[in-house]
Amino acid sequence: MAAFEYEALDGRGRTRKGVATADSPRQVRQQLREQGLTPTRVDAVEGKSRREGVSGIGRIRLSVADLTVITRQFATLIGSDLTVEETLRALIAQSESQKVKKILTRIRAMVMEGTSLTEAIGAFPDAFPGIYRASVLAGEQSGKLAIVLERLADFTEARQALSQRVGVALIYPVILMVMAFSIVMFLFIYVIPKVVKVFQDTGQDLPVITQVFIAMTDFLQQYGLVTLVLLIAVGIATTFFLRLPKPQYQFHGLLLRIPGIRRLSRGLNTARMARTLAIMVGSGVPLLPAMNASRDVITNRVLRRAMATATDEVREGVSLGKALDRSKLYPPILVQMVSSGEASGKLGEMLDKAASTQERELEARIAVMVGIFEPVMILVMGGIVMLIVLAILLPIFDINQLVQ
Repeated sequence: MAAFEYEALDGRGRTRKGVATADSPRQVRQQLREQGLTPTRVDAVEGKSRREGVSGIGRIRLSVADLTVITRQFATLIGSDLTVEETLRALIAQSESQKVKKILTRIRAMVMEGTSLTEAIGAFPDAFPGIYRASVLAGEQSGKLAIVLERLADFTEARQALSQRVGVALIYPVILMVMAFSIVMFLFIYVIPKVVKVFQDTGQDLPVITQVFIAMTDFLQQYGLVTLVLLIAVGIATTFFLRLPKPQYQFHGLLLRIPGIRRLSRGLNTARMARTLAIMVGSGVPLLPAMNASRDVITNRVLRRAMATATDEVREGVSLGKALDRSKLYPPILVQMVSSGEASGKLGEMLDKAASTQERELEARIAVMVGIFEPVMILVMGGIVMLIVLAILLPIFDINQLVQ
């Protein structure tokens, strides 16, 4: 069979695009008609599968949710004694995402051409991370592909669940900050000027705090839009600047020195690294390739460089626990559990426990920070409102004293 790109019209006249596998273009047209579609174009993509692994469809990214679903379904079907080709065909048939269909169809075409599953997946680096290629290779070589895919499915589901929990925990503080900022801006731009104008018309000397608020409201009314545009421009420029290797490395180093943020950044990256290393070592991947793949999931460049240095030291014969300990950047409990796993011959199991420990600590730390953030925001908002009230009431008290 070969892969074909097609365009067809549905019953409502809308154009549908996709990729199908068949023996000939005629068979593709027949398949489309059976689906109630009218084919308008069918082009063979023979020989393009490997080339498009580095361009075109090969650059498509899969969301964490799509990757999680694909991995779990793949593991289940392979575990049911289906061949890789049959599994891919079933996944293509039941997938509702055209993006997923295209990628899986190309992978299936490559497999049917004699390419290994590892090589086929490796042709789509933006869709499947390095842990996939290394783990699937180990599964194919050991004949335990179903077990490896089950572990990969557990890994992707755990990663998605952790990301969702962290995201949900951070939603409330963000909403609270936006609401607080909006209320303060409304008071400064619309409320305070109208109230203070009454006192200005009396010609009396206003208290310092009132004068400060008047100056701030005047500035916001005259230059507020310009200031907003400048802040956005500075934010965009800073974002691009921090994408440069050296500034980004320095910024990530700064994050690891700020109390509170240090623990969050280190905890999140350590949990990812340990979980990736655990799944790969448990799947039979050699330690050095596993360390290289786990390094790629670390987002902090300082920690990533430390992992690269540790990989070089392990290559020279140093134990993993000692190599991680030398960096002085990874949590002591992780180093201790890794050393214990190496000594007992249960490195994969201890790495898995270490990852679970780091994830629990991360969630607990985020919960504490969110719990502290709410009362702090209430105090800050209360302080701002109190200053605004004073700015309004003090002139009134002055007027009363003058009258008396």
